[in-house]
Amino acid sequence: MARCSVCFRHCEIEEGGRGFCGVRTCENGVIRPVNYGRITSLALDPIEKKPLRRFRPGSKILSAGSYGCNLRCPFCQNYEISWSEQAAQFEEQAEYISPEELADTAEYYQRRGNIGVAFTYNEPLVGYEYVRDAARLVHERGMVNVLVTNGTASPEVLSELAPFIDAMNIDLKGFTTEYYAKVLKGDFEMVKAFIREAVKFCHVELTTLIVPGENDTDEEMQQLSSWVRDLPGIFGGRDGREIPLHISRFFPRFHMTDRDATEVAKIYHLAEVARKNLQYVYTGNC
Repeated sequence: MARCSVCFRHCEIEEGGRGFCGVRTCENGVIRPVNYGRITSLALDPIEKKPLRRFRPGSKILSAGSYGCNLRCPFCQNYEISWSEQAAQFEEQAEYISPEELADTAEYYQRRGNIGVAFTYNEPLVGYEYVRDAARLVHERGMVNVLVTNGTASPEVLSELAPFIDAMNIDLKGFTTEYYAKVLKGDFEMVKAFIREAVKFCHVELTTLIVPGENDTDEEMQQLSSWVRDLPGIFGGRDGREIPLHISRFFPRFHMTDRDATEVAKIYHLAEVARKNLQYVYTGNC
């Protein structure tokens, strides 16, 4: 048995067992990811789709995803590869792509405007070792790395990746401990700590999905945006007001179909609330 140190759960994993994320196991007393190099999704996307609006706008990036996640968002749009029982099938079906092959593929697609690799779709940090190894090679080829993450990871994981990541979009899914714990099965304080460190070494944009009846009040958006505004030590000497925030519309799906989609007017209104504290606020899914 060994203890995993990736996130707040600190899962104690028996030999051959699995942690909460479904992909970290214990082998000869050592924790390792079983999804290393197992790619379920690969696509050349506009950078704006990550979403990143103020990092290399107009460019394309090779997006790669595996399977597994350490949250349990009931509205997950990628639940097949993230947290449902169906994800287990990918241990057999996912194609193995080595870090070298992924970097080579990214380099090949430079001819189509590719600038690097985005690690996305599932939660990439549950298999951070692959991200680290592939991102290092992508950098060696003169390209950039993007991380799309829920930010539920330890400072140690972040420090291993820091030299190789150029931009992140981090989900700041709400701004209360209760919402993170009860709805997402996550840890609010770990995400805030992750963001505080991430903004120090790379370009960061944040995304908040507005779920009716959960995180949709003016007060919560005021608190969230003012916290972002006051973040210290921003990469490039920027002010916290310059951190882009994406406010997105919820649609009922998966295990959360008990409410309607967020009203478009509500998204636009909350964006105006956030703009009192932040310079770059974008609306999504409207």
